[in-house]
Amino acid sequence: MFRSLTLSLALANSALATYSFDPLEHLAGIAPYFEPADPPLNPKPPQGCNVTRASYLVRHAAIYANDFDYEEYIEPFTNKLKNTTVDWSKAGPLRFLATWQTPISDDEQEKLTKAGELEAFQLGVDIGMRYPSFQAPKRVWTSTAERTEKSALSFIEGLVEQSNETQRVSVAESEAEGADSLTPYEGCPKYSSSAGSKQSSQYKEIYTKPIIERFHNLAPGFNFTADDIVGMQELCGYETVIRGSSLFCGLEVFSPNEWLGFEYTNDIQYHYNTGYGNAISGVLGYPWLNATAGLLASDNSSQDIYVSFTHRELPPMVLVVMGLFNNSAYSGANDPNATMPLTVQNYMRAWISSRILPFLTNIAVEKMACDSYGFDSGDYFRVLVNQSPQHLPDCGDGPGESCSKPRFGQFVQTRGEMFGGYTENCQPEYNNSTNVLSIYES
Repeated sequence: MFRSLTLSLALANSALATYSFDPLEHLAGIAPYFEPADPPLNPKPPQGCNVTRASYLVRHAAIYANDFDYEEYIEPFTNKLKNTTVDWSKAGPLRFLATWQTPISDDEQEKLTKAGELEAFQLGVDIGMRYPSFQAPKRVWTSTAERTEKSALSFIEGLVEQSNETQRVSVAESEAEGADSLTPYEGCPKYSSSAGSKQSSQYKEIYTKPIIERFHNLAPGFNFTADDIVGMQELCGYETVIRGSSLFCGLEVFSPNEWLGFEYTNDIQYHYNTGYGNAISGVLGYPWLNATAGLLASDNSSQDIYVSFTHRELPPMVLVVMGLFNNSAYSGANDPNATMPLTVQNYMRAWISSRILPFLTNIAVEKMACDSYGFDSGDYFRVLVNQSPQHLPDCGDGPGESCSKPRFGQFVQTRGEMFGGYTENCQPEYNNSTNVLSIYES
């Protein structure tokens, strides 16, 4: 019995010793780029398959700070910090605030960091190595914001040998472009950038309450608010992509459970803003899926690979139209909002923004020529999110979670029946709206 107890204690201590937690992988839309292997499938082409064409949608790389994050959370906290008389040297894990200085200035908002430029370059290198037989693309497309254009430029330099042979094509972010844009939400009055704020605020108040009380005990003279807590946790991500590390990321400052609270608050926000909780999300994601399907299925194409850079809003909208990361996908019900409760975390959810849209998040659709055991020879299509293969709903009759050309065409048609009709659904106020993304045709 004594030996059994000793063995049990040893196993328990071993389990505790192997537990690890990285806050940088739970920072939602400000997580530095990482590849979570979700699901843990082999990203290499299946046995007997060769990728013959691909299309990528990429969010821009790491920036100094999103203007909303900075103005709503970070700047109010840093201003309060400047004006406080608190003796931080006696504040335990917060003692670093005695000498800490903000890494963000007012004129650096939305600008790409050096780390972001390097990450975009590296992604270009990685994709080039993934498709060694592909010809260098004639064009890479990007929305017109400085951060997307610079991300595209760094990516091109990493992807090709002669960067001056690949043209960076800028696509206007104006309302009048309708669906013919890499920012189609800009021309859609039915989309609101503030959607999800009300719902996420409810959980924000819940998860930050014990943190505020704990911090008040450490520094009674500093009036911590829920927004201060969010700003501090956001600084973990932003300071890391600026300086390489951040003391705000320390687990003695915020525990793993507290980071999960931050992540879930953001998951709620994105669910109602660009995810399944917003009826317009799939409508805004469909033009890219439809255009990509046409490019890949065509017998004639001017490029082996098509790459487009955009902002954080469009990738999750594309995931919605594809039916990926849907919490209710196998429940037999169609109530996605019930899967994101506002007062308690759904730890088993599929919709986790840190894995869906970190900086430089990328969605790929690959066309493969396959002669694989157990499958008919022919063309198959596969989707990857941050290099992880995904199973498209009702579209998995091929090797390695891919689907055959006829099934993929049927899938895109069905999604069009569900989410097509940009102009009809968005009801823009201008007259020259379009339902089609045609930028790749020129």
